[in-house]
Amino acid sequence: MATAVENTDGKAHRLAELREFLMSRRARVSPTEAGLPDGGRRRTPGLRREEVAVLAGVGVSWYQWLEQGRDITVSPQVLDSVARVLRLSPTERRHLYVLAGLNPPAPEAAPEDRDMCHGLRRLIDTWMPFPAHIMDVYWNTVMYNEAAAIVLGMRPELVQNCLIAFFTDPLYRARSNGWEELAPQVVAQFRAACSEHPGDDGFRSVVEEAKEASPEFAELWERRDIRPGGLNRKEMEHPLVGPLFVEATQLRVPARPDLVIVLHTPLPEADTAAKLEWLVSPQGRRGAMFPVAG
Repeated sequence: MATAVENTDGKAHRLAELREFLMSRRARVSPTEAGLPDGGRRRTPGLRREEVAVLAGVGVSWYQWLEQGRDITVSPQVLDSVARVLRLSPTERRHLYVLAGLNPPAPEAAPEDRDMCHGLRRLIDTWMPFPAHIMDVYWNTVMYNEAAAIVLGMRPELVQNCLIAFFTDPLYRARSNGWEELAPQVVAQFRAACSEHPGDDGFRSVVEEAKEASPEFAELWERRDIRPGGLNRKEMEHPLVGPLFVEATQLRVPARPDLVIVLHTPLPEADTAAKLEWLVSPQGRRGAMFPVAG
């Protein structure tokens, strides 16, 4: 299915890019890497067109037309076969879909980018004294900094799903001013995240668990509201310092599309930045050792 209506010049440019991209990817895959016999004896680098076609299970003429940038019908299954033979990365596979005029698949992390958590840990720790945490595509908590524990109440014994914790954690709810106004936004943002992965059992599991745990969530879910994630204003009442006003911003790292970074930025009201600095100071930590009801 084409992503949008194109003008003639736009289509010509896209198909020209498709031709150059496929030629460049084919040239970098050696016959030996592709598992072809006697690949090491060849003088010319890369695979031949007919070899790509055979390995991908498509007709030689069809693949030739594809690489020539002809305006032909393609399917996701065939593009996936070509991507496999050409050893495309997840990002390159999505690019191939776009150049072929199809809606690209959901982004995924490349194997070489999956071990980025040390760098992301440094990022959220550098955000101190302001709260920050990282969640996966299902909103399960991956990691959080100390300010998120002190201010938002994140802790190991808490249900490690941000959506479910929002509706079930009494500590967070007691500290959150305007919880009733924020709840519909949170649910609408989670539904928007679900819509990016239709039929995903992981999302279905979270929704069912949230429905069972919270009638309020179940009622809001049935509204079917959609809202893009990105920015939420939060007003909180901390037992040690009083009112806090922060802006929660969701960020994505292209190399790790399965993760979302949530940074909380202090707003000017109520001297929030100074209060957050005090809460993570030695004096504030000592105060936290003697919990105040709330």
